[in-house]
Amino acid sequence: MNMSTQVHLANAGDLAAAADTLAAAFEHYHWTRYVIPEEQYHERLRSLQQLYLEYAHAHGIVAVAGNCDGVIALLPPDAPEPEPGMVDEVMRLHGDRISRLQQSDPPAGAWRLETLGVRPERQGQGLASTLLVFALAEAVRRGCAQVVLDTSDPRNVRLYERHGFHTTQTDTGDGPPVWTMSATIENFEIRKVSL
Repeated sequence: MNMSTQVHLANAGDLAAAADTLAAAFEHYHWTRYVIPEEQYHERLRSLQQLYLEYAHAHGIVAVAGNCDGVIALLPPDAPEPEPGMVDEVMRLHGDRISRLQQSDPPAGAWRLETLGVRPERQGQGLASTLLVFALAEAVRRGCAQVVLDTSDPRNVRLYERHGFHTTQTDTGDGPPVWTMSATIENFEIRKVSL
C-alpha cells in the first residue's frame, strides 16, 4: 500500500482535476465504451465524471490522492434523487446508449461505491488501495455498515477482494461482464491506515 501519498476529502476546487483523472482512468474501460457513444466520447466521458463527482461531493464522499492522481466516490443510502436538470444532462450525454445503463439495487441501508479511478501513469502504485481504505474508514465514521459496487474489470475484482469484498452476482448479458460486489464493516480492510 502506498502510504506516502496523502489522501484527503475533496473540496469543490478539486472536482475539475478529479474529473480529468477519472476521464483518463476510464478512457479505455470496456463499460464506459459500451454506455457512451463514440462521437465525442472523451468529452462526454469527462462531462459525465464531472456531473457524478459534483453530485457525490454534495451528498456523499469524494476523496482524492496526491494531486488528484486518484479519486474515489461513495454515496450513502439516503442520497436524494438527482435534480431533473442533472438527469436530463446525463441522458443527453449517454445519447442512444442510455438504455444500456444498469445498476444493481443495493441492499437496504448499504452505501454504494460509485467510482474509483487512478491516472494511467500512476496505476500499479497502490493508490487505489490507499483511496479505498481511506474512503471505507470515512464511510464507517459516518455510520456505514455495508458497501456495494459494480465493476466490469476482473483486475478490479481482485483489488476489491483484497479489501474484504465478495462477488454477489455476475451479469454477462449483452455488454461487458459486470461483477456486483459487497462487503460489510466486519470485512473492511481498514485496520492498516491511521486517519
